[in-house]
Amino acid sequence: MTATEMTIDSIRVSWMNNQRILILKAKERLNYLPVWIGPWEADAISVMLQSVQLQRPLTHDFLCAVIEKLGATAKYVIIDQLQDDTFHAKVILVTDKGEMDMDCRPSDAVAVAVRTEAPIFVDNEVLDKAAIDLEMDE
Repeated sequence: MTATEMTIDSIRVSWMNNQRILILKAKERLNYLPVWIGPWEADAISVMLQSVQLQRPLTHDFLCAVIEKLGATAKYVIIDQLQDDTFHAKVILVTDKGEMDMDCRPSDAVAVAVRTEAPIFVDNEVLDKAAIDLEMDE
């Protein structure tokens, strides 16, 4: 599997239905991947990007604390499949027993990535199917 490293470009709100869209941008190309996410996940990502301090941990903060307490680290996250218009992702953890991958929603994977500073990747086949290529679209 080959993949492209991505960064978070923005989180936007659709003016048509108020749904949140996570926009990922390829680091080395002008590919953008829009991923529809829920409002709670959008907030969980946004608070970290904006360095907002909360009084109590959110669910993703709790998850990252559990990962750390168990002695694991998040190596990277990857959006690795697109099936029936639904993205699938994994968080790749490094433990004392080796690497393990945890299946999750892309929004949850990105929320973990922003908390652990893990890189975000998208499988190139997923990009080929769903990315917006600004070089070609111009």
